Amino acid sequence: MQIRGTAFLPCPFSWIANFARVVVLCFLLMPLISAILQTHNDALRVGRALETLHPCDEILIIDRDSTDRTVGIARDWGCRICASMVSVADAAASAQHDWLLLLDPTESITEGLEATLFEWRIRPLEEVQTIPACSISVRRETASGWSDGRPETRLIPKTWNRWVGVMPASDPQALLLQGELLRFLTP
Repeated sequence: MQIRGTAFLPCPFSWIANFARVVVLCFLLMPLISAILQTHNDALRVGRALETLHPCDEILIIDRDSTDRTVGIARDWGCRICASMVSVADAAASAQHDWLLLLDPTESITEGLEATLFEWRIRPLEEVQTIPACSISVRRETASGWSDGRPETRLIPKTWNRWVGVMPASDPQALLLQGELLRFLTP
């Protein structure tokens, strides 16, 4: 038996090897996500953001010459640090995966968004390739509580080329994902 050029062993005792091949094939066919954050003296905030990025397979930090422990904290989390002169578009191009999640170091993803991103990862590549981008509701902490979420385009393909500052430009065709990003007012 063959699946996309990978032979499966007919021996009944080789089920472990066959299962391992299926797991590897599924992993290779999943849409993996790279997260990108820009930081500058965000040591008090960046840990909270990083600890919520479980669905991401790679995290890139573009650090803008922090003088506090931001870079050390990011390295402790296993992030890849990009030089301060790198643009977001250049960091996006250097990402290892085809989908990028952009967030601010003051933001964290909710459990609902985390679940949605894990579900995203098990979608067939053929289905994901038809999606232009995804929006996420961003709720902001204010002095009087939390604002209602406003959708922002944040999960984009690596080939994205429309930027507004350091974030992706809004795409009216973007699929709205369930869950939210929370933007904290204070560390």
